[in-house]
Formats: sequence, C-alpha cells, structure tokens
Amino acid sequence: MIRVALVDDQALMRAGFRALLDAEEGIEVVGEAADGLQGVALVRESRPDIALIDVQMPVMTGIEATRRIVADPDLAGVRVVILTNYGLDSYVFDALRAGASGFLLKDTEPADLLQAVGVVAAGDALLSPSVTRRLIGEFVARPPDRITASGLEELTRREREVTALAARGLSNEEIAAHMVISPFTAKTHISRAMTKLGARDRAQLVVHAYESGLVTVRSAEPRTGAAGTAEGGGVGG
Repeated sequence: MIRVALVDDQALMRAGFRALLDAEEGIEVVGEAADGLQGVALVRESRPDIALIDVQMPVMTGIEATRRIVADPDLAGVRVVILTNYGLDSYVFDALRAGASGFLLKDTEPADLLQAVGVVAAGDALLSPSVTRRLIGEFVARPPDRITASGLEELTRREREVTALAARGLSNEEIAAHMVISPFTAKTHISRAMTKLGARDRAQLVVHAYESGLVTVRSAEPRTGAAGTAEGGGVGG
C-alpha cells in the first residue's frame, strides 16, 4: 500500500486529488494539510511514503516544508513531490535543490498522476530525461549562488562518468549504450554514486553534479580526472 499525504491550501484541489488517489487500489491518502507548517506536522505524524506538496502556500511555503522534511532523519523514507501550476519555474528549481524528488503540474492527467505516485514510491525520481534536459537549462541560465563541497573523491572513474551522463539528461538505457555496458550495470553505478554523494534520488544526483562542479555550468563540460581525461560528456540539447 502506497501512503500519500496531501498538502495544498486549496480545499477543492485537495478534494480532487484525494478522490482520484483513494479510488485507486494500492494507494491510501493518510491525511491533508492546508499550509506548509501543517504539512510538516502531518508528515511527521503519519510517515507517508509520498508527500504531494503545493509549492506556494500561506504560513510556510512548499519549499521550506520540503527542506524541513528532507532534513529530518526520522523522515528519510518520505519522498516529496512538488505540485505547481507553472512547470519549471524558479520555485520548482529551488524545491529540487531543497530535496524534492520531482514535481507534477496540477493539471496533469489522472493516469499520469497515478503513474507518478508509483514511480516515486518505487524510489525513482519524477524527472524524465527530457525534463532533466530542461532542468539543465535552468542551471546554465541561473548558476548556483554557491558551490558545495564536491565529495567527488568518493566516486570511482566509472561512477563519475555515469553521474556526468545522468546530468546531461541521459536515461539508464542511453548511458548503457554510450558506455557499452548493460542497463543494469548503469543503474548499479548510478545507485552507488547516489549513496556515496548522499543523494536521495536521481534528481538530487543531477543537482549535485552541477553544484559540485562535476559538470560545470560555464563550459557545460565535466571536470577532467587525475589523468587529464574527461569523465563524461557535456550538456546535451
């Protein structure tokens, strides 16, 4: 059973999402909240698998609520999906950096919403390769205010390479074809890189790749390794 918490200041929106989710076998809505502060309390009390959180709310924004949920070690199993009306706007960009596992447009098709809940519950990021490429465009257009400690020394050469390719927006299958390895091996490298870098999911791995400098926003090329060879490709279109 996938347990979902709904956090949105619009009662009608919450009612619509609840009706859709509760009607689906294998999904249970465990509670609702009307602002970010109530949402954090709800998540701490109910410990859902997924928290669907509106990005703009009174009292506390969805971004701050996401930040508090992600920072709480007792809520490590909760995945946050941001709800937005506007697609890849600055709010979504900030929410991903705060630790969200992805985002959904509020007018998404019902079937897509149900599929998204399943994807995130399985531990995957709600970012398709095409969306990741758009996210990369946001990084290039708006470089981060600060560069975090990289932690790249923890990664093997192959792990740095797959991380750089993931940051370009390549899927596991595309990474496998590029590196001439199996998709399972590509997924294994990605999983190990996420573990070493403390990334909750693929979305956070992409964020870390840019903020650490593995892929630079200025040149759109990854840093070179100790031997002076590139550890992956540049930003794809």
